[in-house]
Amino acid sequence: MALLAAAHLLLLLAVAAFPRGARAVPDGTYHNASMCRPSVPCGGGVDIHYPFFLADPASMAVVGDTAYSYCGYPGMAVACESARATLRLKDSNYTVLGIDYDNHTVTVADAAVLDQLDRAGDGCPRVTHNVTVPAETWLNLSATADDQLAFFFDCAFTYGVTPLPPPMILPMNCSSFQEQDGTMSFVAVQADLPPPDQWPRPCKEVLVAPVLKDLLLGLGVGAEYGYLQRLNSDGYSELLKHGFQLSWDPSRGPCFLCEKSNGQCSYSQSGEFIGCLCSDGHVLRNSDCGAGDGLNAKMARKKKIAIGSSIAAGVLFLLLVVMTYLYIRKRREYKMTSSSRLLKHTTSGETPRSRCSTDMESGSVHSLQTHHFTYEELEEATDSFSGAMEIGDGGFGTVYKGHLRDGRVVAVKRLYNNSYRRVEQFVNEAAILSRLRHPNLVLFYGCTSSRSRELLLVYELVPNGTVADHLHGHRAAARALTWPLRLNIAVEAAAALAYLHAVEPPIVHRDVKSNNILLDSNFHVKVADFGLSRLFPLDVTHVSTAPQGTPGYVDPEYHQCYQLTDRSDVYSFGVVLVELISSKPAVDVTRDRSDINLAGMAINKIQQCRLDQLVDLELGYGSDEATRKAMTMVAELAFRCLQRNGEMRPPIKEVLDALRGIQEDGDGVGVGEKKDALMAPRSPDTVHAPWDSVSTNPSIISQ
Repeated sequence: MALLAAAHLLLLLAVAAFPRGARAVPDGTYHNASMCRPSVPCGGGVDIHYPFFLADPASMAVVGDTAYSYCGYPGMAVACESARATLRLKDSNYTVLGIDYDNHTVTVADAAVLDQLDRAGDGCPRVTHNVTVPAETWLNLSATADDQLAFFFDCAFTYGVTPLPPPMILPMNCSSFQEQDGTMSFVAVQADLPPPDQWPRPCKEVLVAPVLKDLLLGLGVGAEYGYLQRLNSDGYSELLKHGFQLSWDPSRGPCFLCEKSNGQCSYSQSGEFIGCLCSDGHVLRNSDCGAGDGLNAKMARKKKIAIGSSIAAGVLFLLLVVMTYLYIRKRREYKMTSSSRLLKHTTSGETPRSRCSTDMESGSVHSLQTHHFTYEELEEATDSFSGAMEIGDGGFGTVYKGHLRDGRVVAVKRLYNNSYRRVEQFVNEAAILSRLRHPNLVLFYGCTSSRSRELLLVYELVPNGTVADHLHGHRAAARALTWPLRLNIAVEAAAALAYLHAVEPPIVHRDVKSNNILLDSNFHVKVADFGLSRLFPLDVTHVSTAPQGTPGYVDPEYHQCYQLTDRSDVYSFGVVLVELISSKPAVDVTRDRSDINLAGMAINKIQQCRLDQLVDLELGYGSDEATRKAMTMVAELAFRCLQRNGEMRPPIKEVLDALRGIQEDGDGVGVGEKKDALMAPRSPDTVHAPWDSVSTNPSIISQ
């Protein structure tokens, strides 16, 4: 057996000894390099070159005899016509005013607005649509309430019946907006608008337009200056005329290595990466134009193949003897790490997790399609697991920030050694995450093989900390989580749990807590840490197992009766809901003895109708009736989730529906998707109006 294994290994080494090409390339391996290199002058003195490209078939990158696509980033085609450079976003045209290739920004203005300015006599154009940046383009819009103008068109007020606009919002005094039917139009800086009420309802259309923040402040219309007449006449047109900025990230996708080697990326019109276009005419798929990929290198490889073939017969027998000896010696000296030995021990049973362990032990996990990383590449990615790269404790291992060779920034969880339970949790988490895909679950990239030096899990890096950090941890002082954001976090976390409970077989997370709910840079939820999760059989009502979880979150019925159900997650989520409305930790020994456990404290305060002693008053509970109503409804929902009898708790799908109803009801300040642009500290890809429009033909905004 040893000789057969040695022969197999020798065969692999012999194949590896022959020079190989870096990557597979299309049948046609050349393109016309001159089409992608020159800088083309366009309207208004704008130079168009990579990563922008001309929306012209003559500029198409040709591989072999086939025209594939343009040389540049998706969605960055510029049309040169009528002395203008035009960029198309969704269904609207924008005139390119300037491109800063060093800072990766492009300044554009609404072409429809510029056309109106060319024709209008009083210089007061009308905004006709919101700005929508399609998801498939590489351009990003970073706009906040401080650099956006809100327009309210054709507002018809009935005095004594319809609420009037606040006194600081002035009507537009251009002649073109003085309608004969008595309607009025308004413009204001979005950051200066008071909290929304019913007054915009009589307006036929409400639109938002981004502008340059520095130019806006130059007009003196910031919140500290108040509104000036100039904004409501010709001032806003000057802002629209100078447009707004979009940016792009050159490190995105496979372009990083390609451009680093002086190549240029080519994409199909559907956004699929075609290949790296090298200056020597080569097209390399998923590669770069490094020293080993040129024509001379290709000839050198052929020569090496011929030389290798000529000497292979002479050294084959010698290699066989040497490699057989080395292989037998290596087998005798081979010692698995403590983690690997423990993993073998966990595979003796026949549970779903142990079956996954067996697959991992064999080095495949075919059924789970789990990607295997080598220990060496993860060691390199984390700078040898240096303390400077450490970002937290993942429950049964330390978590490090890592930079993979393909440019991805990841989180690497390193298993603590010498614990059967932690090895089982490692296998369980890999098995669970390999089969899950949901926007509110942390993305699992893969793990090491059980035979590597250590057991490591690799996830997407979620950079904005945990909900616990923001509620009562080291990020709490920033007060970044407004009430609308907290309500959205509750909705997205409930959606993730509803997905887990709905898959087949269902999954019970078993460790739902604010420390396991991560937040990305836009404050969207990523539920993490599945080490304690259980696959739940479809034909049973509960599973008997020893209680595991975090104090303060564990279902008391599960703790008492050792019976795990999906309602155990509902109880834990109820604790999270109370954290969101109170900003208090689940367990705090500095509180009064009866209030140490937040769940017990919440039940007592709600039953005594003393919600004001529980909630975080800085969220607006005492100052705004809408917020008070929404927070009260969430508290009542949490009360239902925290019932000691699991059968009295609602299923998570019902909890999700209730939260969405609260969010869509519009009673909370800024609650609802349509108000995110005003309230959330994020950089959206779509700017849209913060209020409903009563237009009979509302525009639909696509993310």
